[in-house]
Amino acid sequence: MRSIDDIDRRLLRLMQHDPAASAAKLASQAGLTKASCWRRIERMETNGVIAGRSVQIDAKALGYEVEVSLRITLDKTLSNAFDNFIVEARKILEVNEIQTFLGRVDVRLNVLARDMAHYQDIYRTQILSLPHINDIESLMLVANVKSVERLPL
Repeated sequence: MRSIDDIDRRLLRLMQHDPAASAAKLASQAGLTKASCWRRIERMETNGVIAGRSVQIDAKALGYEVEVSLRITLDKTLSNAFDNFIVEARKILEVNEIQTFLGRVDVRLNVLARDMAHYQDIYRTQILSLPHINDIESLMLVANVKSVERLPL
């Protein structure tokens, strides 16, 4: 895999700032020809530097007012505890993020709900039925002070 250069980094910064920008606009901003810009973008996509482009949707605009982070410690006496837990956790539609860790906490789930009644229903009927849970700590989001998808390029 060819490493990225300063021009690639410039393109990545521009794309992070405006993911919907056309190749022509990016080329103009980066001082490249459209063809050269497109080749660089294609190469970075092929090499996995650019993993995809996405649309960010405001969950609150769709009525999801409650966000809870669950720190879960698993009962690791069974060798497949992680795998079984993750397979089942992925099935819960309101879980929008799953992270695994080394340390006291094994897994973190991020749960979105319309309101507290909806969250309680998710918690009681879906979260508590997940396999191999030893302990759960719930952290309710009060304010999201900083959330950046960009990398410091």
